[in-house]
Amino acid sequence: MTNPFEDPDGTYLVLVNDENQHSLWPSFVDVPDGWRTAHGPAGRQACLEYVEQHWTDMRPQSLIDSMGE
Repeated sequence: MTNPFEDPDGTYLVLVNDENQHSLWPSFVDVPDGWRTAHGPAGRQACLEYVEQHWTDMRPQSLIDSMGE
């Protein structure tokens, strides 16, 4: 059985939390508390491209805010 988090033919969501961290998530799995859907459902590659374009700063949002950026 294929890992649902690594299925190249799967349908995914891109989730974002309050720290602006992104996660690829299988669309058939419930969105966990503290996360919201930012993109999808879409294919794995489209979701990876979304993450690459939108999660350009890996620092947590609280750190960015505390640094005054």
